[in-house]
This record gives sequence, structure tokens and C-alpha cells, in this order.
Amino acid sequence: MAHCEQPTFEPESFFSGRCILVNGPVIVGAGPSGLAVGAGLRQQGVPFVILERANCIASLWQNRTYDRLKLHLPKQFCQLPHVTFPHNFPKYPSKDQFIEYLETYARMFDINPRFDESVQTAKYDQTCGLWRIKTVNGSDGSSVEYISRWLVVASGENAEKVVPEFEGLKELFNGNVTHACEYKSGESYSGKRVLVVGCGNSGMEVALDLCHHDAAPSMVVRSSVHVLPREILGKSTFELGVRLMKWNMPIWVVDKILLLAARFVLGNIERYGLKRPSVGPLQLKKTKGKTPVLDIGTLSKIKTGEIKIVPAIRRFFNGGVEFVNGEKLEIDSVILATGYCSNVPSWLKEGELFSEEGFADGWKGKCGIYAVGFSRRGISGASEDAVRVAQDIGKIWQKETRQKNQCFMTIF
Repeated sequence: MAHCEQPTFEPESFFSGRCILVNGPVIVGAGPSGLAVGAGLRQQGVPFVILERANCIASLWQNRTYDRLKLHLPKQFCQLPHVTFPHNFPKYPSKDQFIEYLETYARMFDINPRFDESVQTAKYDQTCGLWRIKTVNGSDGSSVEYISRWLVVASGENAEKVVPEFEGLKELFNGNVTHACEYKSGESYSGKRVLVVGCGNSGMEVALDLCHHDAAPSMVVRSSVHVLPREILGKSTFELGVRLMKWNMPIWVVDKILLLAARFVLGNIERYGLKRPSVGPLQLKKTKGKTPVLDIGTLSKIKTGEIKIVPAIRRFFNGGVEFVNGEKLEIDSVILATGYCSNVPSWLKEGELFSEEGFADGWKGKCGIYAVGFSRRGISGASEDAVRVAQDIGKIWQKETRQKNQCFMTIF
């Protein structure tokens, strides 16, 4: 059993707002990870509370994604525990279909998160051996402290947008600047020269969407990037990788096979300014959390010149941008496809399970803390962790419930 430090008295731990003692775990986040944990606990009869800072489940999908978004992986790799996707859904469900699936999932397991509850701090109280989670309500500003034996962190790796600083962007550039999380469609960009900063999956798809709406996109490729075909000979590239790994092939061998297949399907992408990293795509995902790009048509637009590849940015000026190679480009708008990050370090007062970057070292820590959705393995990895967490808490819950019942029978 994990050892927790001895209790210490902290005067500042007193809370003047409303306190709620939760008879079960507190789950932070009502995205796919939080819903999956809730479903597993519900099946075992364990009560729980889900805290969600937004006003809906899966707020990233509902509020911060573009209209054309579809799941990058086949649906069987994106389903949550216990419930498959409807048979009439396509191989790669749309954003709206995935949201529909999640909402149905929540109803099936009677999951009712407490919305507009933004966690400010979560700290283990050594005096009472419980977690104290303080929230602020986004509607009325009221504060609540939830007290629980277990804390499940399921707020995800993509809780906050990353907005880098660029010289002149705020001070000099007079065009429209938006982050990809606020981008919905290229319709309003028709006929405009748009700089897309970032070449991950979001940047690639935004650039493609802009092309479909008659815009003129240029895409900043600052560093190396793995671009793989979404399918190889009609089969999912991801599925191919999973099958090879199940045959106990070393990850570097699987990477070699995937890169050879990508070269066969896509050709030499370095000719178009897309340099591949020295580390293979699966190894890079495992060690750095950097997801390879699964191409759905962007590369063909790059090859024809409809999407222009440009180097890293030096500075912005009125009406344009200058790159590190000295080249200048006149642009009307900027879309920052610069990614997201975890916000866990800003509110979780715990220094072992989670790193300073907000990634978790495993799914279980000391003193009743758990992590779901931080394994850098997407929805399928989050689902596996959710099952482990629910089973672990469920076993403890059921054992203690039996002991309480036996004690009650002995007394009476």
C-alpha cells in the first residue's frame, strides 16, 4: 500500500465557503475520459461527482473544433468502454456524430456532471486523509469545496490553447488573428491570403478547409513533422501499426515499416519542405507525445502549390510577415494552429503522479489520486485507463461496503 506523509496542521486550509462531502470519487472533467470513468463506476454502484468547467460534456469537441472535423482513426479505436458506435455511423465519424455518441453514452449511464464548476485548487489534506477540491462557479462566482477520498483527474491533455509570442503580431499586424480552437469554417476567408501557423493535424486540416473555400493559405513549417497516409491499401495506418505491435515487433521496426509504406503512398515529402524527424512516428508519440499527421488530402494541395509551405517566422509587420530566411509575404489573416496543453499544473497541488508539463506517469498515484487521458495514447488509451481506475476504486468500495454491512449485522 502506498505510504502518505504524516499529518500536519495548516491554518490556511480552513475554507469559508460551502463544503460538500462526496461519498465516492470526484472526477475533474466531463470529456470522453471523465465519462468513461463515470460509466465504469456506475456499473459497480459507486457514487461519484463529475466537475466540468464548461456548460456541456466534451466541451473541446462541442465548442473548440472546426466544422469539417472527423475522427482521424477508425471508430473502433475511438469508442468508450461498454458501448460501441452505431452500425450506421461511417468508418470515420464526423464531429457531430461523435458528440451524439458521447451524449447518448452519458444518458445510458445516467451521468450528470456539475457544469460551470471550474477547479481552482486540489490538494490532499494529510490531517483528515482526504482530497479537498475547491471550485468557482462560472455563472454566479460562488465557491464550493468538495471533499473526497479519491480524486480522478480527467481534464485532458488539451485543456488550454497554446498562443506563442511573435514580434509585431499584436503591435503591428492589422489583420485578423485567431486560434484554431476558434476557427469553424473557411467560408469567411474566401479570397483572402491566410497564414496558418503550425503543421500538425489541426494546421493541415485548416489549410485544406481554406483551400476548399477559395482562400490562399500558406502554412508555417518550423520543425520536422511525420506525415502518414490515413489509410494504406484501404486499411487504416493506425490499425496496421497496432497489429504489428501485437506481434511483439520492436517499435523501431514498426516505425520503419510505416515509413516505407508512407513513402510508397505519398512519395518523398521532403521535396515539398516537409522534413521528417530522425525518430520514428510511434517512438516520437510515445516519448514526446507528438502525434503524426494523418493526411486526408492536404498533401496533394501542397504538391500542386495551392498550399504554400513557408519557414519559421521572424516578425510580423503591417499587412505581412517576414520569415527567418528573409522572405516577406503579404497576408490578410493569421490562424494559430499552435496546439494545446494541460492545465493540471495550475490547480493540482501534487508533485509525483503529474509532471510540470501536465503529463501523468501512469494511471494511479499515492493517496487516492488517479489520472485518465494523460497517457499520450488518445481515446483508446484513455478508455483503458478509465477501466483500470473504475475497477480499482470499485474493489476498494465493495470491500469496505461489505465490512460496514458485517459490522452493522454484528451490532444488531
